[in-house]
Parts: sequence; structure tokens; C-alpha cells
Amino acid sequence: MATEDAKWYVVHTYSGYENKVKANIEKIVENRGLQDQILEVQVPVEEVIETKDNKKRVVLKKIFPGYVIIKMVMTDESWYLVRNTRGVTGFVGPGSKPVPISEEEVKAMGIDVGLPRVNFQVGDSVKVVSGPLENFIGVIEEINPEKKKAKVIISMFGRDTPVELDFNQIEGLI
Repeated sequence: MATEDAKWYVVHTYSGYENKVKANIEKIVENRGLQDQILEVQVPVEEVIETKDNKKRVVLKKIFPGYVIIKMVMTDESWYLVRNTRGVTGFVGPGSKPVPISEEEVKAMGIDVGLPRVNFQVGDSVKVVSGPLENFIGVIEEINPEKKKAKVIISMFGRDTPVELDFNQIEGLI
């Protein structure tokens, strides 16, 4: 199964457990090396301005309390791992068969699905394809999947300069 087979699924959780479920699933994925099966776990939130004691502050509020959205390749193993994560009550779908939701539905929930997944590793040579450093070649020093950014060392004016670039600004060299 390839990561292209990954689809978005909705998982029902105990109310208030959304972030714990997200953290637990991400830990299981990391410990078992399942990054190719479970690609992303999201708790949809929106910024809301709350007024308390005449003070306004911005807070993140869950859009769908009790639900977590997961981009995954559905296999018996991945289904079992998610289904048996503490705080998960089940997948959304008829009976025991999870039903994927479309990219459009995921976007409508406020989840950014537009950025590409990367196949870069630290030490890989990449070409900058957009922005002020377009056409420069560099070497990846650090990758931050949460921010969808990479720190790339680019040689400019005879000096190695670290720059932070979005994944969609770079492409791997073959």
C-alpha cells in the first residue's frame, strides 16, 4: 500500500480527549514506524475572541468537539491501532466500516490539505523552486513536519547560509 492510498477518516473520541488521542496516535506512529500508514492527525480548531473581565483574548476552540480527523491508509493494522487508542470510541461510518471523507469536506472543516507530503531527508540536496532564492541549490539540515518547513544550507557569496523554506518551495534533486 502506498501513501497515495491514504484517505481522511473521522474518529469519535470521548469529549475532552481529542488532543490526548492525537498525541497518543502520533506517539504510536513514531514508536512503530508507521509514518507511511498514518500520515496526519488533526483536531479542527478555530480562533474565537472571548471577553472575560472586560479583556478580549483569542482562544482556540474545537470546531467539532469529540472528533479527530486522521489521514491514513486503511489496513487491518492501522484500523486496529487507531480503534484501540485510549479515548477513541470508534470510527465514523456504518457498522464497523469506516467511511473516508473527501478532500473538499476536510477543507470545509478548516484543515489545510494543500501542502505536499515530502520525501526529503536530512542531507538531501534540493533546488529552491520559488521565492527570492529560486534556482539556488542547497542541502537539508533540518526538517520540521509540523510547520511544513525545512532548514536548508545554501551557499551564497562564498558562505553557507541557513534558510528556512516551506516544503512547497523546494524539490529534491535526482
